[in-house]
Amino acid sequence: MELEKKLDELTRKLYGRPMHQVTDQEMYHVLLSFTKQLSEEKEEIDGDRKVYYISAEFLIGKLLSNNLINLGVYDEIEEILKKNGKSIAALEEEEPEPSLGNGGLGRLAACFLDSIATLGLPGAGIGLNYHFGLFKQVFRDHLQMAEKNDWIRKDSWLRKTDTSFEVSFGGGRKVKSVLYDIDVIGYENGIDKLHLFDLESVDESLVKEGITFDKTQVEKNLTLFLYPDDSDEAGNLLRIYQQYFMVSNAVQLIIKEMKDKGFDLAELDKHAAIQINDTHPTMVIPELIRILTWEEGFTMEDAIQVVSRTCAYTNHTILAEALEKWPLKYLEEVVPQLVPIIKELNNRIAKVNKDPAVQIIDGDKRVHMAHIDIHYGYSVNGVAAIHTDILKETELNCFYKLYPEKFNNKTNGITFRRWLLSCNHELAALLDRTIGKEYRKDAMKLSDLLKYKEDEAVLDELLRIKAGKKQALVQYIEKNEHVTLNPDSVFDIQVKRLHEYKRQQMNALYIIHKYLEIKAGKKPVRPITCIFGAKAAPAYVIARDIIHLLLTLQEIVNNDPDVKDYLKVVMVTNYNVSYAEKLIPACDISEQISLASKEASGTSNMKFMLNGAVTLGTDDGANVEIHELVGDENIYIFGADSDTVIGHYKKADYVSKDYYEKSEVIKEAVDFIVGKEAMKVGHKENLERLYKELLNKDWFMTLLDLESYIKKKDEMLLDFEDRDKWKRMMLVNIAKAGFFSSDRTIAEYNRDIWKI
Repeated sequence: MELEKKLDELTRKLYGRPMHQVTDQEMYHVLLSFTKQLSEEKEEIDGDRKVYYISAEFLIGKLLSNNLINLGVYDEIEEILKKNGKSIAALEEEEPEPSLGNGGLGRLAACFLDSIATLGLPGAGIGLNYHFGLFKQVFRDHLQMAEKNDWIRKDSWLRKTDTSFEVSFGGGRKVKSVLYDIDVIGYENGIDKLHLFDLESVDESLVKEGITFDKTQVEKNLTLFLYPDDSDEAGNLLRIYQQYFMVSNAVQLIIKEMKDKGFDLAELDKHAAIQINDTHPTMVIPELIRILTWEEGFTMEDAIQVVSRTCAYTNHTILAEALEKWPLKYLEEVVPQLVPIIKELNNRIAKVNKDPAVQIIDGDKRVHMAHIDIHYGYSVNGVAAIHTDILKETELNCFYKLYPEKFNNKTNGITFRRWLLSCNHELAALLDRTIGKEYRKDAMKLSDLLKYKEDEAVLDELLRIKAGKKQALVQYIEKNEHVTLNPDSVFDIQVKRLHEYKRQQMNALYIIHKYLEIKAGKKPVRPITCIFGAKAAPAYVIARDIIHLLLTLQEIVNNDPDVKDYLKVVMVTNYNVSYAEKLIPACDISEQISLASKEASGTSNMKFMLNGAVTLGTDDGANVEIHELVGDENIYIFGADSDTVIGHYKKADYVSKDYYEKSEVIKEAVDFIVGKEAMKVGHKENLERLYKELLNKDWFMTLLDLESYIKKKDEMLLDFEDRDKWKRMMLVNIAKAGFFSSDRTIAEYNRDIWKI
């Protein structure tokens, strides 16, 4: 009653009317204000040692539900709203989603902050406050178009602080930052902060058509977009300006906090652990050394020693393109003050090790950012067991031989607060009734669900919950995409960044194969719905071509009278966290089909599993650990293993055309891309370019695994009809998902790396 009274008083104060008379938008602002008040009453988590998690992206999603759950008031607020004809779900439709990340990297960072606060660890995220995010995706004429994602409102979770720093660049350029904070509320615990630095002089009017803007006006553009187009020199330089702006502010903030607490900077490593999330924040190492030597009176040796005991590095990829290498001349232009430090760091390595593979500055005068992290950090971790093994055995083997003690694995995790309690209330309620609520704090307790493996009432309830989530998704997609889906069909879902190694193109070839089978009279036992969500980087041409193919197939399949009742395709628009929260609980088949050895971990695989989907995947990333946990009988694995794939790359003996010419099934599917039906709907340039890529290059070996994929997926679709078998697979997957809690991951980071 106390809560209801306070909420009613605030509603009347803000809008002069009781709760049942205000609009959903007004009620959202009441709850936003109320939640921030409750957050302010919580204590900030404090201590003598703190982790600073620096990341270019934090894909935090909408915060209302998550914050209410973590504050312990969600159910009571929902009851109060219901009495007044409202619901949290409806209010959340009024909440803009922060556009501060792109894919798994940013979502992971958000889950980690949630877990750091939930475990009561002093910590902070540090990033940038992007005004327009990556971009807002729209589809026109079967093509991806990019528009600015204008998410910041006057009244939001962002809290402007009076913290500001000056950041200097080459050529006498100087800018001032302004710090915004977002509270990170721990589940039944205190508060940590996400620190987002913005540019005081940022100018949103620079953005003209779509997402184009003058990349050279650094004083005005630094915080407009995440990952600005780097297909030209100006874009590359802007990325370096952004990264330095982020780490310069981070270093100044960390040193300010150390001094405010009276700590000796010579003992920085005793009070701060700096986690470098991928290579974007790497310049924090030379910048911290620069500040300590130039401004704090340290010798170079002492500065290097203390920084090397303070910084730790997480590697998220084995893709060469993602291990950043900046031309030295770019750094000389943007951050000339760091160049002598970087050269000194390089020379120290070159003196003791002549191996070109471990140098920081290579023969082409490029600076390898990951090499700085590995040489001058105290920990290097991969994000899934197989990924870490590949780093140690192949990709970073020369470094592993130098520093075996630095390398460790920290398999990724997800926060169950968002990916179960918030997005699947019905499943959470079933778990509460059957195994109790302990799993909310100790996810390994989910394994208690295995006691119900033969309980028909519980198994049937799982099916009912899934059916309800599918029906809700059908309505949402009908409203937002204007595509009508059959809730009784199999929901086969692939949602993740669009990249060739994730092989959305292989899924597309399966759809073509199935389409041709149906046209020939071979109909599936049950209709199949193939759902995609993905953004392609605007400069990544082939990725945009794959989206074009998917949209072309959507048009062909969904409008063919012979096929549309048996097969549907939908590519959802502007896939984001909010869309994921609707798609994941509704999924039957979780598509995790990356080329073995290429996906570092993946986290959507964990979210789908937790919500009762069954995985169709390669033995790659965290799929390997899911496979080990659920056993052969509760997952569908296909394709070449990582050793085979690595062998093909080593020998350079994979020729996609050989597979095309030897298999009628492959040839038929690939030829369809440039066949008359596709050409009639799609664009010749895009389709031909993708066709040639698959036939002449296919760097991520789509055709190597295509027939194995088709066979395994068809086997899975038949097994779906054995409802007794399927509901048991659902239960086992949910019960075994506890290992993938980010609380477990963060506890391991703390035990082995941060030691708070």
